[in-house]
Amino acid sequence: MKERWWSAPTEGEKGGTVIVTGRDFMDEIIGKRKFNYRVTVSWNYNALPGGMPEDGDAELMEKATDALMDAFRKDKVAYMTGIYTGDGRRDWIFYTKNLNIFGSVFNRALEPLDTMPLLIEAEEDPDWEEYREMREISYIPEDESEKMAFGN
Repeated sequence: MKERWWSAPTEGEKGGTVIVTGRDFMDEIIGKRKFNYRVTVSWNYNALPGGMPEDGDAELMEKATDALMDAFRKDKVAYMTGIYTGDGRRDWIFYTKNLNIFGSVFNRALEPLDTMPLLIEAEEDPDWEEYREMREISYIPEDESEKMAFGN
């Protein structure tokens, strides 16, 4: 499956800047209508004056992102569709077809990392409303160099 991400600044709930990183090319997955649960994994952190995380937290967040992406690329029980950072909070957004298996893969992926203060919430979102809203407010289309790289 073709994988492309975009990043764009948006305004957070507290008025600060939140960088939204969204995943493109999800129409085929949405169309399967199997990934009906949205899981939001949140980390409230001590923000620097601009709302971004301190270096140590940012480094651990990137390690967690990489570990989760690797794990869910191998085990297609869920897709990470968004990463929101700013205003003192990082959110990872996933869509999954099975919450129990998601939890097992998630825990296994993060096991080697330091403990993180994560809050995990899940709810049904069969129409991918959160994803569609995120895409509507932040989407940046492919530029010509990306199209060439992807062979479009």
